Amino acid sequence: MTLPAAESLSGGLIVSVQAPEGSPMRDPAVIAAMAEASLARGAIGVRLESPEHIGAVRRRCPGALIVGLWKRVHPDSSVYITPGWQEIRAVWAAGADVVALDATERSRPGGQDLATLIGRCRDELGAPLMADVDSLASGLRAAQLGCAWVGTTLYGYTEATAVLRPPAWDVLGPLRRQLPPAVPLICEGGIASPEEAARALTAGADAVVVGTAITGVDLQVSAYLGAMASTAPSR
Repeated sequence: MTLPAAESLSGGLIVSVQAPEGSPMRDPAVIAAMAEASLARGAIGVRLESPEHIGAVRRRCPGALIVGLWKRVHPDSSVYITPGWQEIRAVWAAGADVVALDATERSRPGGQDLATLIGRCRDELGAPLMADVDSLASGLRAAQLGCAWVGTTLYGYTEATAVLRPPAWDVLGPLRRQLPPAVPLICEGGIASPEEAARALTAGADAVVVGTAITGVDLQVSAYLGAMASTAPSR
């Protein structure tokens, strides 16, 4: 599908439909069903992890807007969201409309260079990229290098921002003011309620990604049980 214009994303919700390794929810059919349910209720798109899940949703929901990524761990780098060319190609080939990748300033596996990767995506694939960033500086650089979207996904999750807690309230406003108007700003990370999603739009985001609070069954159950265990009456 054609990448939506920035104005068509305005106020939209993108649901991140993912499940951790080892979870019964991490089944392509389950992921595809959750994605379809999200889209049927009004989500403008879904964010999916792994070529397998992207392909499953593309087959079940042919017209869906899919933001795709692939989490791969490498011993020589802490970058794990679509870290290199191999992962980018696989995500694009599986049917993603936008490829999300780590666009922070951290060193990439095998010494791969972010600017080079972005250039190859443009020249060899024609693949639009969503830059998952952790700061104002990394967001502006990603847009300058040619990323179509900028998201605050990694705010609080990198070595440089480990003391910060998402959502990225303090970064949204400056990013929206300094990014080109044609580059959508996506708030992702730490949105835990409808009220926070609305606040993100007010703070400057064009659209919001919500994952765990909607589709994270494993983490949500663990959180409930953890809170309840600390206050359970003794018998």
